Amino acid sequence: MTGKKKPNPIDVHVGSRVRLRRMMMSMSQEKLGEQLGITFQQVQKYEKGTNRIGASRLQNIAEILQVPVSFFFEGSPSENTDGSKGDGFQESSSSFMIEFLSSTEGLQLNRAFSRINDAKVRRRIVELVKTLADDTVS
Repeated sequence: MTGKKKPNPIDVHVGSRVRLRRMMMSMSQEKLGEQLGITFQQVQKYEKGTNRIGASRLQNIAEILQVPVSFFFEGSPSENTDGSKGDGFQESSSSFMIEFLSSTEGLQLNRAFSRINDAKVRRRIVELVKTLADDTVS
């Protein structure tokens, strides 16, 4: 029997949260790897979930990225916020959000939107985006 072992969904989720936070801080994989004493290729494997991040390494990553370790498990696929097992919906919507926020466009949009101080303008932008999204579906 040949084939690659599928990464654990928790490892994939934790890795995607590492990527999300790293990108939010505008930090390269090389820079994170340097601070951890590993190669950027190893950082890539962590972010994809192909290599599992050990507890002490995750603690080190949390310190470098200036977040609590719990940040990496928020919205994890195994549990809902009330501790009950998920039905898959939260997992898929959470994965979609992380994927979007990890993209260049999502990150740029999020950063630009958060700099808008006027709540009325933000609401109008949200309405505009909803209208544009509805136009593309029709």
